[in-house]
Amino acid sequence: MTGQATVRLMADGRRLHLQHGPIDIVAEAFGKPEEIETAYKQGAVAFSSILSTLVEDLSVLKRPVSGKTAPAMNGLSQTLWNAARQFSDDYFVTAMAAVAGAVADHVKAAMLKGRRLEKLYVNNGGDIALFLDGSSVFTSGIVNNQDAPSIDAKITLSAQDGIGGVATSGWRGRSLSPGIADAVTVLANCAATADVAATLIAGHVFVKSPAVVQKPAFDVRDDTDLGEMMVTTDVGPLTEAEKKNALAQGMRVAKNMREAGLIQSAYFALQGQSCSLLSDEKVQIRKIA
Repeated sequence: MTGQATVRLMADGRRLHLQHGPIDIVAEAFGKPEEIETAYKQGAVAFSSILSTLVEDLSVLKRPVSGKTAPAMNGLSQTLWNAARQFSDDYFVTAMAAVAGAVADHVKAAMLKGRRLEKLYVNNGGDIALFLDGSSVFTSGIVNNQDAPSIDAKITLSAQDGIGGVATSGWRGRSLSPGIADAVTVLANCAATADVAATLIAGHVFVKSPAVVQKPAFDVRDDTDLGEMMVTTDVGPLTEAEKKNALAQGMRVAKNMREAGLIQSAYFALQGQSCSLLSDEKVQIRKIA
């Protein structure tokens, strides 16, 4: 059972809240009031069937992605699979790595259909599908450690940057990770691609250390799609050299993805150390002192 989807305007009267099971979205559109109202209605209609649609294909979505052609699934599930397929020649990945970003993309597309908006973001638990037009600018904060939340860095994007998705992953997040990154934030052309990339890059931020505690994924969560893969359950204080080496591992993977045209930029954080991979000087990722 997936229960009922809930749709409501938030107390500020500007943002739309969509919630169904584990999916929790905050969206905000900018433009003429009638355009915003219609966009919100369109987003709500599209959202109502997302969870049940994904549940139908869940067993396939949890399998490692392989081959060139997606298995027979509904359209949204195929979007997840296709996003993961871009990476599957080089990395172990399941379609579930794209789920949060793909859902955000799906709602964004529904809200934009036939509408004239200046700006739109669909934030699905930190994975954001983004639309910017004209002179619109989008600024988002990055939280390095969700257990001690503060804005540690800011991303500033314009329409000319061509960024359609922002996603963050790390061992402290909702998903299990074999890495030790506190946060890896990725900018890409869509949220689904950014989601997969952030998941994989974060998984490669790793160094062997007595401070790192790992367990098989199925011992941590019985519904995991990672099987016997060792995932991180705790990270104690690391030496400066360990942090540097772990971040270098993740940076290497991010550079390979950028060279392949899969991502544009990335930001890394690990126990007080941070670094950025920028593909365009116009894209600003600024650390806050």
